[in-house]
Amino acid sequence: MQLLSVVWRTLVVSSVLWLSACAVGPNVRSDQAPDANLSNYRTFGFMTELATDRAGYTSLVTQHMKAAISAEMTARGYQFSEQQPDLLINFNSNVQQRSDIRTTTTSAVPYYGYYHYRRGYYSPFPYYQTEVETVHYKVGTVNIDVVDAGRKQLVWEGIAEGVLKQQDLQQPREATARVVSQIFSQFPVGRPTN
Repeated sequence: MQLLSVVWRTLVVSSVLWLSACAVGPNVRSDQAPDANLSNYRTFGFMTELATDRAGYTSLVTQHMKAAISAEMTARGYQFSEQQPDLLINFNSNVQQRSDIRTTTTSAVPYYGYYHYRRGYYSPFPYYQTEVETVHYKVGTVNIDVVDAGRKQLVWEGIAEGVLKQQDLQQPREATARVVSQIFSQFPVGRPTN
């Protein structure tokens, strides 16, 4: 009975650690052109053909992304301009279904031997069983490109990738705003110069 208690405690602790590791936000990374000085730009706009609008119409994802990116850029002092902006922004999002196969080996004692009242401690032969579990989950990737409109050159790129939670799928606007904010946390905060 004591062995079962130890195994149960170990299982609970490892499950909590695994779940807390999954609760961490997305992996965010960025890159910047070495000669780019983002404080030299004053205005921003969006590409006319965005990567999320492949079907020929503006999707809800596009609307959520534009709103979140506009909020981040204006908070940094940039002005939105549809006519000849200094910076053009393009973005893309992707969701992939992934699977993990997890194998767990546990000990089981099918035979208790002569000392049956001391279950598990005096089994003449160790017995192990393997449990195989397939876990399906969705991984989302968001990519934001900031392009120098005059030179048609990428000056900054931010990417976030992480496991999507059910709440993210049910509340896409809030999830989009959250991930865009996390990406822009790595944006070189260059305030436009006057």
